[in-house]
Amino acid sequence: MQSIYVGNLPFGASADDVRKLFTEYGTVSRVTMMGDARTERSRGFGFVEMPNEEEGNAAIVGVNGSDMGGRELKVGSARRHGTKPERRTGFTRRGGKGKGRRR
Repeated sequence: MQSIYVGNLPFGASADDVRKLFTEYGTVSRVTMMGDARTERSRGFGFVEMPNEEEGNAAIVGVNGSDMGGRELKVGSARRHGTKPERRTGFTRRGGKGKGRRR
């Protein structure tokens, strides 16, 4: 499974628009568009999943730098643009706000 980052999307682009762009290179399993939860407005990027890695690599090369709605798309492996590692909670091992452990 190849996960592909697609950035600099026009704010009016839909998941179907992105799917059409990538299906020229192979099978698309899923398209996820990122949006602001409060305003429901597109954040201008998303992710495409393709089951065949060779097709995914061909799509990255073919779509990167192409024009969509007057914007130059930035496309790459999702691992490069990656998701941030899981964040730790606000609690420390000491269990407080710098007071230290009581023994």
